[in-house]
Amino acid sequence: MSTPLSQHQVEIQRNLNVWHNKPLLREIYSGFYGRILKLVDLRMPGRIVEIGSGVGNLKSRLPQAIATDLFPNPWLDVICDGYELPFVERSVSHLILFDVFHHLEAPGSFLREARRVLVEGGRLVLFEPYISWCSLLVYGLFHHEPVAWRQSISLAKDLPRPRDYYAAQGNATRLFFLGKRADWPEGWSIFHAEAFTSLSYVLSGGFRRPAIYPTRCLPLFQRTDRWLSRWPRLFGVRCVVGLEPN
Repeated sequence: MSTPLSQHQVEIQRNLNVWHNKPLLREIYSGFYGRILKLVDLRMPGRIVEIGSGVGNLKSRLPQAIATDLFPNPWLDVICDGYELPFVERSVSHLILFDVFHHLEAPGSFLREARRVLVEGGRLVLFEPYISWCSLLVYGLFHHEPVAWRQSISLAKDLPRPRDYYAAQGNATRLFFLGKRADWPEGWSIFHAEAFTSLSYVLSGGFRRPAIYPTRCLPLFQRTDRWLSRWPRLFGVRCVVGLEPN
């Protein structure tokens, strides 16, 4: 499914308003960012770059991160396309993508560019939707982006312009957890792949819907999340993946 690329900027402006007016969502995302930070080695030389920063929320936990996106906004540091990064070779220690990988129509093309800019031993960290038996229903019925569970995934190593808006929420699950491609990701090692439950996020309504519970009840839902995370194939909602180029 493709929509005009300007849709990206429309969503950013809407998300910014929600972020400032929904403390529950900020608390939940702080926990998400904590999972990302566990995969970041601050001792490694090189820049930490977030691709597709949206409203720039990662800086609340990682202020030194370079925030990038397709459209100029006051909180961004660099305007760029993930397929054409404006960084010299071997200058970036970490590339972080939060809910961005499933917007890459040709993820293999991005990985080639990521390999170019990462230092030796550099890391690529992805935070994505995870499609389980339960979350398939949630994402399929209540999220505006398609799961595209049976849609073919392009592994082309180049994606020429013009590039349209693209979304397929199931791509990370299919590629990194279900092994739909035996040769994926070619030239990379997966050093971390974790799927977990996040009913606290689902019931918060995210950026689109009102929350079903008040902020003070978040610790209760988080305890439930930890318990249900024992069975990610049944109850998984989110995942975090860490990769290193071979």
